[in-house]
Amino acid sequence: MPIRSTSSGKVSGDLVHHPLFARWYPAVSSAAETRGGLAAVRERLLAGLSGRVVEIGAGNGLNFAHYPRTVSEVVAIEPERHMRTLALEAALRAGMPVDVVPGAAEALPVKSEAFDAAVLSLVLCSVRDVPRALAELRRVLRPGGEVRFLEHGPGGGPAMRFAQRALDRTVWPHLAGGCRLTRDTVGALREAGFELGPYRRMRLPENGPRLPFSYCVTGTAWRPGAPG
Repeated sequence: MPIRSTSSGKVSGDLVHHPLFARWYPAVSSAAETRGGLAAVRERLLAGLSGRVVEIGAGNGLNFAHYPRTVSEVVAIEPERHMRTLALEAALRAGMPVDVVPGAAEALPVKSEAFDAAVLSLVLCSVRDVPRALAELRRVLRPGGEVRFLEHGPGGGPAMRFAQRALDRTVWPHLAGGCRLTRDTVGALREAGFELGPYRRMRLPENGPRLPFSYCVTGTAWRPGAPG
């Protein structure tokens, strides 16, 4: 399919550079698609979307294969250079036009109110400024535009939550591209002025071991206002 942006090299404004993470994550995430059941989770996350969609932090482009045919275009924002190269390769295999664009969640390089829907998939855990990123998301969505999200979050009992906080303060962000295991996605969306729809807590993989990064939340939110 056509791709209108193929810039994968270093560009002015690149603010994210995680060379270690960008090289181990693709192998781990690809294995999780099948053995961890993440492909089915992505399928459910994206089902029913339509129109123009902006995906924030597209990573290596694993969502692209799961967008329904009712989506007319995906603009995929990815700040990390190596991951963006992999996303471009995935875009070539997508079933609709995918435009892979360099940029950060806190300063999206797209027009205001230009999208019918937005996708946040394992990205808010690693952005540097969550309120600013969500303010940008509100800006680029049309009134009534939909948000689909799948994000890390706190979970488990007291011992697990203690371990998550300890990892956040020490090695985990350095190993996992800035990821924080204890961010409250639902609370952040609500504070940013989004209307929350149905959401549920889950573990990934759903039937696998209980690890500090297993706990997630997935659901739907909307930018307030009637569609124009």
